[in-house]
Amino acid sequence: MKSLLEHLSQYAYYHQDRRNVATHFIGIPMIVLAIAILLSRPSFSVSDVSLTPAIIAVVLSGLFYLLLHFWVGLAMSGLLILCLFIADYLAAQTTIVWLVSGLGLFIVGWIFQFIGHYFEGKKPAFLDDVIGLIIGPLFVFVEFLFVLGVKDEWQQQINQFCDLKNQQNELTDGV
Repeated sequence: MKSLLEHLSQYAYYHQDRRNVATHFIGIPMIVLAIAILLSRPSFSVSDVSLTPAIIAVVLSGLFYLLLHFWVGLAMSGLLILCLFIADYLAAQTTIVWLVSGLGLFIVGWIFQFIGHYFEGKKPAFLDDVIGLIIGPLFVFVEFLFVLGVKDEWQQQINQFCDLKNQQNELTDGV
């Protein structure tokens, strides 16, 4: 399994334009919340415990993040649980409220994503590696840490990876 920094570096390569990163700060949380909302409506019981696909997705995502890095995974799990609470509230509303909030956030979130990639001039990372879909929320969280001045050494390592990859691409394009 790749390390946290390997995943973030690969994802960051597709997200070097500040406008693209800014659109991801809006679009990715919208998409994550939308998925939680849409997956919160169907529920089933296992041993008298009520479950939804959203709960299962949050548990699996949280475990993945925890395996990558304990403290970051803990923070991401907390944010995902917050999404579950919001999603649960909206899923308990009328079908129209549930669908409009879930689908609306999903569509608008992706519009932000594609606007960002228009600025970037690169396709989304998940088109080359589907794991980018789960790394996106993690990327936004870690970028937020960088804005706060936390984990500067990670930011330097990620920037070095992107610089090296850009140099390799320039050499390849020039041949």
